[in-house]
Amino acid sequence: MGYPLLRPIPVLGALPPPRSCSEMLLSLLLLLLLLLLLLLPPLAVLRWPQSQNARLSWLVSLQHRVAQGALHWAAAWQQKRLEQSTQRAGQSQQQALRWCLQGAQGPRWPLSRSTDMSTFRNHLPLTKASQVQEEESGGQLLPPTPNQYHGVSLQATLLGLAALNNAYPKVLAPGGRALVTPSSPWLYPLPWPWQFLGLVSPPGAKDARALLLEALRFPGLQALEARTAVELLDVFLGLEADGEELAEAIATGNPGAPLPTRAAELQEALEQGPRGLARRLWPNLQVVVTLDAGGQAEAVAALGALWCQGLAFFSPAYAASGGVVGLSLWPDQPRGLYLLLPEAPFIELLPLKEGDWEEAAPTVLLAEAQKGEKYELVLTDHASLTRCRLGDVVQVVGAYNQCPVVRFIYRLGQTLSVRGENTGEDVFSEALDQAVRQWPGAKLLDHGCVESSILDSSEGSAPHYEVFVALKGLRNLSEENRDKLDHCLQETSAGYKSLRFRGSVGPAQVHLVGQGAFRALRAALAACPSSPFPPEMPRVLRHRHLAQLLQKRVVS
Repeated sequence: MGYPLLRPIPVLGALPPPRSCSEMLLSLLLLLLLLLLLLLPPLAVLRWPQSQNARLSWLVSLQHRVAQGALHWAAAWQQKRLEQSTQRAGQSQQQALRWCLQGAQGPRWPLSRSTDMSTFRNHLPLTKASQVQEEESGGQLLPPTPNQYHGVSLQATLLGLAALNNAYPKVLAPGGRALVTPSSPWLYPLPWPWQFLGLVSPPGAKDARALLLEALRFPGLQALEARTAVELLDVFLGLEADGEELAEAIATGNPGAPLPTRAAELQEALEQGPRGLARRLWPNLQVVVTLDAGGQAEAVAALGALWCQGLAFFSPAYAASGGVVGLSLWPDQPRGLYLLLPEAPFIELLPLKEGDWEEAAPTVLLAEAQKGEKYELVLTDHASLTRCRLGDVVQVVGAYNQCPVVRFIYRLGQTLSVRGENTGEDVFSEALDQAVRQWPGAKLLDHGCVESSILDSSEGSAPHYEVFVALKGLRNLSEENRDKLDHCLQETSAGYKSLRFRGSVGPAQVHLVGQGAFRALRAALAACPSSPFPPEMPRVLRHRHLAQLLQKRVVS
């Protein structure tokens, strides 16, 4: 492909990976024997009297050594698989396509043994997958679901943990990390013994408050984990709102032993405001781990500017509308670089024609991608045998062996259009960022847009955008500040400016919503039967009942 290679991070200085299936089985048997030997307490432990704390400390240390050893071996094996598949990307994609076609019967694929790409493309036309999280799927064809691809999720989890440990060696030490949301950013629920790799979270806990309380009890945390950045943002907003109640629970020992000193530290940290709060609560904190997905950029920016100031952010994978499509192996690189995998799910790249989503050029395979070019992701679902255009747009920024390393840019389905102008997600976000920077003291937390016809708000006036924003540091929006968004939109989009000049489109209407408005929207979206994985945050709402949910929470 003719552009610089990104090299892998060494896997924990680890054991050499197995070279064959028989060697893998032998290594696994040896590992199991090692685990059994480690679990047998030494005779000294059985004979000599010890305090309960000493025995518990020994057990924790033993569990951690076992987990680290298991991670060494498993990550080395996954690294070997990754090297083999990416060095022969074309062959790996042929195997992935063959797997998709296995068992295909009937008119969908009459040539079940053929993996010729021309035949494949001719028999299976591209289909657009819905990009809107709606309560009713309307019979639309949904993209592939992530539970079809356990191997990718396991690989992302093992290699992500290994890369994280290499970049931040103390993260996986006992008491090194805490999960503060009911769901984890690690895509594959690792069994014993990996459950002991540093987590302080109560086993099986699903209550967000209990998880946060447990994290607050450990001042020595090295890493903070949440499923997505928007959920972590909710955690910090809730911490500010309920800080006194949480401090009282820690002081009185509900749950756990009373920690009055820690409770006082919590209250003192909260009194100093949101900026740098995470570092004041956990002085050794180094990294925040969340799962990257659509609509998370604003939450990451807000967290990095305020509560998590000075901390690194790491996502082990990118989960698009159709499942896990990319791995991140570089915690020390700028956030947002992902390696597209040549194994299942079968991925094609659709060259993006500027301003034209309807006219499709022929797709290319991963090894044919060109640096600097933009592509839309296409995934093939082996269950229904459909080629889904996901709407997720990526730009190639590098290579790992024969596979592209990409940065996700925007989603084609998140486009505003009231007069055929097609204001994309990236264009609108840029204009909104420019406007917010002109609002004194304001920090953007979240936003959502609605075309005026959805709310019938353009009656008697030109069609326009209705924009709902959640802010930190600003409780009221003046008319002057509201008008700045429309000015910034005209500066960013020539098409929008032309329509505004002719009066075909009215000025964008900006509404400030109260705290919890977007959390309620996410809850409504998650309850939908067609809710995609992961919980992407839509920027353009197409259903009236979702738009009204925000409209009812307008405070200015």
